[in-house]
Amino acid sequence: MEAGPPGSARPAEPGPCLSGQRGADHTASASLQSVAGTEPGRHPQAVAAVLPAGGCGERMGVPTPKQFCPILERPLISYTLQALERVCWIKDIVVAVTGENMEVMKSIIQKYQHKRISLVEAGVTRHRSIFNGLKALAEDQINSKLSKPEVVIIHDAVRPFVEEGVLLKVVTAAKEHGCSDYDLEFGTECLQLALKYCCTKAKLVEGSPDLWKVTYKRDLYAAESIIKERISQEICVVMDTEEDNKHVGHLLEEVLKSELNHVKVTSEALGHAGRHLQQIILDQCYNFVCVNVTTSDFQETQKLLSMLEESSLCILYPVVVVSVHFLDFKLVPPSQKMENLMQIREFAKEVKERNILLYGLLISYPQDDQKLQESLRQGAIIIASLIKERNSGLIGQLLIA
Repeated sequence: MEAGPPGSARPAEPGPCLSGQRGADHTASASLQSVAGTEPGRHPQAVAAVLPAGGCGERMGVPTPKQFCPILERPLISYTLQALERVCWIKDIVVAVTGENMEVMKSIIQKYQHKRISLVEAGVTRHRSIFNGLKALAEDQINSKLSKPEVVIIHDAVRPFVEEGVLLKVVTAAKEHGCSDYDLEFGTECLQLALKYCCTKAKLVEGSPDLWKVTYKRDLYAAESIIKERISQEICVVMDTEEDNKHVGHLLEEVLKSELNHVKVTSEALGHAGRHLQQIILDQCYNFVCVNVTTSDFQETQKLLSMLEESSLCILYPVVVVSVHFLDFKLVPPSQKMENLMQIREFAKEVKERNILLYGLLISYPQDDQKLQESLRQGAIIIASLIKERNSGLIGQLLIA
């Protein structure tokens, strides 16, 4: 059963942020049990997914098949797999890839730590690839980790923004109307095949505005823009426990909240073994502002970087860290502090290898209240731009607010 996109071919607006999925996921999972007619303590009907990913992407106009084209340096298909993996009631995900791309696909699964993924060789057509995936799910093979499902969702490998609610609708429709795995020789859509050849009332399920297919090169830029928007919805301001640091850090936090009213801004201290900060990392915040007051060294920033490196946060998305230094340029000329500050270039190169984007920002301090507020507003604008754009060409740079 396939979900069909609505009349609009492109998203009207970005989808919900990643952290907002949890509540919807819980509701959809509960709804699936209701649809499946299960009682508490019993398993819902078995659901699997098949992703045909054997295309060469001729319309994309690039030598790399579109499912392997990078978005923020990560292959497109990895985002699609992540979307399906978030749905806990999809037990198995079968990906059909060509023999020549089998090792590439294995390396993607390993690098991005995908789970519940099995690979089969793609056929000469999309529908033959689907057939090979269905066959792997239907056959009782020795040592096979796959279980025979009651419902199989067919999903394009290049539709990365599918949401659990749409998948639930597809499973519900499949239970009510049935689905087709017949006549895979023809290049027509599965729904048309089901209506033409099968004794079943196949149904088209309308998808969400985000359920569009990456087909052309311009679609990669649109997809990147949506992903950047989704991972830029929360900022954590990190500061030392000293009073001066906390005071200036909270001032910056309030200005960020005022200037970026659509973004969630929180603050945490690096003290107490960083327990609260570790929880924020676990909750998947991808943007950090580290406050350093009257110091040109990177001691606090290095503590934060170490915590991020030890976590698995950076595996799927690039994490932004802005090291903000409040310095008294009148007392000590900037040239005397530059030697310390220029260390950021080396730090940035090192952590870029682990998918962390490190930037530097200088703000004059102390100042009178009016000038400080203006500098903080300028700093907030710079921080917002760095987070939104995630420009790897600016890593290791020192910007001045």
